Amino acid sequence: MTTIEYRLPPDYRAASLRADARAGLTATPKSLPPKWFYDAQGSALFEKITELPEYYPTRAERSILSAVAADIARISQARVLVELGSGSSEKTRLLLSALRDEGTLRAYVPVDVSESALVQAGDALAAEYPGLAVHAVVSDFEQYLGLGPSAGTGPEDTVSAATVPAATVPAATVPAGTVPAGTDGAVGGPRLVAFLGSTIGNMVPAERALFLRRVRSRLRPGDSFLLGTDLVKDPAVLVAAYDDSAGVTAAFNKNVLAVLNAELGADFDLDAFDHVARWDSGHEWIEMRLRSTADQQVRVRDLGLVVPFAAGEEMRTEVSAKFRRAGVESELAAAGLALRSWWTDPAGQFGLSLSVPA
Repeated sequence: MTTIEYRLPPDYRAASLRADARAGLTATPKSLPPKWFYDAQGSALFEKITELPEYYPTRAERSILSAVAADIARISQARVLVELGSGSSEKTRLLLSALRDEGTLRAYVPVDVSESALVQAGDALAAEYPGLAVHAVVSDFEQYLGLGPSAGTGPEDTVSAATVPAATVPAATVPAGTVPAGTDGAVGGPRLVAFLGSTIGNMVPAERALFLRRVRSRLRPGDSFLLGTDLVKDPAVLVAAYDDSAGVTAAFNKNVLAVLNAELGADFDLDAFDHVARWDSGHEWIEMRLRSTADQQVRVRDLGLVVPFAAGEEMRTEVSAKFRRAGVESELAAAGLALRSWWTDPAGQFGLSLSVPA
């Protein structure tokens, strides 16, 4: 059975979207966070993206995990796998199987904002791995990592938590920072914290530094941190991965406008914006933008905003940083993490690092 810990207030999504949209649409230049691509349609589009011939990161990371999952299990000796931004948990099975074969696996703690994705994946995994305790945490990992306090630290946040069986309504709350029954704290032993998919690339350097410090502050002696990072390569390969010939990524990018239309009463005309993917060699990241095709005004009813766009004006919707091994090692070290192992796919497109508290 999957148990669920709620670390988001009931109105979190709506309040967060309103705040992000107001801040981004009134800024100069305009921007929107990439997390708002993902409603049901956006998630389906992203799954299609991962299957495109141009989009290599998912295949490259999966190939690495297929090759080295047993090594990761042997090195980490983890009893608990914690996965940040777990989504469908597809690649998780490679790690769970390796930890099971190593004889150490006891619990899985997926952390994601989508309760439905957590329940669906959690129940499937609990059925596939008999005896596995699955404790899902409904949370934005930018706010709460799902790791609980470590020695010498206080509560991670001030949001109330409730722990209930999946598919039931939370009936009680406990103070944040306590360890409800069924969490990784009840299992004990080493934890492997996985942050896959190069999601860390969606953060700018200051955000990455803060995130890594937060991860380090929650790790206990014996814990490990597994990080997926897309690597710097030929810009033509990178741009193609974010501007595919079938137009799937373009539809995914424009879906952020559809989300604002559906949830904030906006009147964006998706056909009045073009998808743009650009390599920034100075920052070594891909930027996705939406370019207005004409002078226009967009009304956002629920925010009481009228937002002007000039012809040719671009709004940034995503940064996807690319990495080099030396840079990854340096950023980990700055957060108090020591790189222990580094793996890449045969083509050197993607990197997977295992680090431990320094």
